[in-house]
Amino acid sequence: MSPTLIQHALLLSLALFAIGVVGVFLRRNVITVFMCVELMLNAVNLAFIAFSRAWGNLEGQVLVFFVLTVAAAEAAVGLAIIISIHRHKDTLDVDAFSLMKW
Repeated sequence: MSPTLIQHALLLSLALFAIGVVGVFLRRNVITVFMCVELMLNAVNLAFIAFSRAWGNLEGQVLVFFVLTVAAAEAAVGLAIIISIHRHKDTLDVDAFSLMKW
Protein backbone atom coordinates (compact mmCIF):
# COMPACT_ATOMS: atom_id res chain seq x y z
CA MET A 1 0.00 0.00 0.00
CA SER A 2 1.45 3.33 -0.98
CA PRO A 3 2.10 6.01 1.65
CA THR A 4 -0.43 8.35 0.02
CA LEU A 5 -3.23 5.82 0.36
CA ILE A 6 -2.34 5.28 4.00
CA GLN A 7 -2.35 9.01 4.60
CA HIS A 8 -5.72 9.37 2.89
CA ALA A 9 -7.18 6.53 4.95
CA LEU A 10 -5.83 8.03 8.16
CA LEU A 11 -7.14 11.48 7.26
CA LEU A 12 -10.56 10.01 6.55
CA SER A 13 -10.38 8.14 9.84
CA LEU A 14 -9.45 11.36 11.64
CA ALA A 15 -12.31 13.24 9.98
CA LEU A 16 -14.85 10.54 10.89
CA PHE A 17 -13.59 10.43 14.46
CA ALA A 18 -13.77 14.22 14.75
CA ILE A 19 -17.34 14.24 13.43
CA GLY A 20 -18.22 11.60 16.00
CA VAL A 21 -16.66 13.55 18.86
CA VAL A 22 -18.41 16.76 17.82
CA GLY A 23 -21.70 14.88 17.56
CA VAL A 24 -21.32 13.39 21.04
CA PHE A 25 -20.59 16.78 22.59
CA LEU A 26 -23.15 18.88 20.71
CA ARG A 27 -26.20 16.68 20.20
CA ARG A 28 -28.95 16.24 22.75
CA ASN A 29 -30.73 13.24 21.21
CA VAL A 30 -29.62 9.91 22.69
CA ILE A 31 -29.97 8.06 19.39
CA THR A 32 -27.77 10.62 17.62
CA VAL A 33 -25.15 10.40 20.36
CA PHE A 34 -25.26 6.63 20.10
CA MET A 35 -24.72 6.79 16.33
CA CYS A 36 -21.79 9.17 16.82
CA VAL A 37 -20.14 6.69 19.18
CA GLU A 38 -20.56 4.00 16.53
CA LEU A 39 -19.04 6.38 13.96
CA MET A 40 -16.01 6.84 16.21
CA LEU A 41 -15.61 3.06 16.53
CA ASN A 42 -15.71 2.70 12.75
CA ALA A 43 -13.13 5.47 12.38
CA VAL A 44 -10.78 3.58 14.68
CA ASN A 45 -11.43 0.41 12.68
CA LEU A 46 -10.44 2.22 9.49
CA ALA A 47 -7.19 3.33 11.13
CA PHE A 48 -6.50 -0.24 12.27
CA ILE A 49 -7.01 -1.50 8.72
CA ALA A 50 -4.76 1.21 7.26
CA PHE A 51 -1.95 0.42 9.68
CA SER A 52 -2.42 -3.30 9.15
CA ARG A 53 -2.06 -2.87 5.39
CA ALA A 54 0.92 -0.54 5.83
CA TRP A 55 2.84 -2.97 8.02
CA GLY A 56 1.83 -6.01 5.98
CA ASN A 57 0.34 -8.11 8.76
CA LEU A 58 -3.13 -9.22 9.81
CA GLU A 59 -3.07 -8.16 13.45
CA GLY A 60 -5.00 -4.95 12.80
CA GLN A 61 -7.65 -6.80 10.84
CA VAL A 62 -8.07 -9.34 13.65
CA LEU A 63 -8.42 -6.46 16.10
CA VAL A 64 -11.12 -4.93 13.87
CA PHE A 65 -13.05 -8.21 14.08
CA PHE A 66 -13.03 -8.00 17.88
CA VAL A 67 -13.99 -4.31 17.87
CA LEU A 68 -16.93 -5.06 15.56
CA THR A 69 -18.04 -7.87 17.87
CA VAL A 70 -17.94 -5.60 20.90
CA ALA A 71 -19.70 -2.82 18.94
CA ALA A 72 -22.52 -5.19 17.98
CA ALA A 73 -23.00 -6.23 21.59
CA GLU A 74 -22.82 -2.61 22.70
CA ALA A 75 -25.43 -1.63 20.12
CA ALA A 76 -27.84 -4.32 21.29
CA VAL A 77 -27.46 -3.51 24.98
CA GLY A 78 -27.38 0.25 24.40
CA LEU A 79 -30.55 0.27 22.32
CA ALA A 80 -32.31 -1.89 24.88
CA ILE A 81 -31.37 0.56 27.63
CA ILE A 82 -32.44 3.53 25.50
CA ILE A 83 -35.82 1.94 24.76
CA SER A 84 -36.34 1.06 28.41
CA ILE A 85 -35.55 4.56 29.63
CA HIS A 86 -37.64 6.12 26.85
CA ARG A 87 -40.67 4.13 27.98
CA HIS A 88 -40.35 5.60 31.47
CA LYS A 89 -39.27 9.17 30.65
CA ASP A 90 -41.11 9.72 27.32
CA THR A 91 -38.17 11.68 25.89
CA LEU A 92 -34.87 11.06 24.12
CA ASP A 93 -33.13 14.13 25.52
CA VAL A 94 -29.71 13.43 27.03
CA ASP A 95 -30.34 15.73 29.99
CA ALA A 96 -33.40 13.72 31.00
CA PHE A 97 -31.23 10.60 31.27
CA SER A 98 -28.65 12.16 33.58
CA LEU A 99 -30.11 10.48 36.64
CA MET A 100 -30.40 6.74 36.88
CA LYS A 101 -33.39 7.01 39.23
CA TRP A 102 -36.81 6.10 37.83
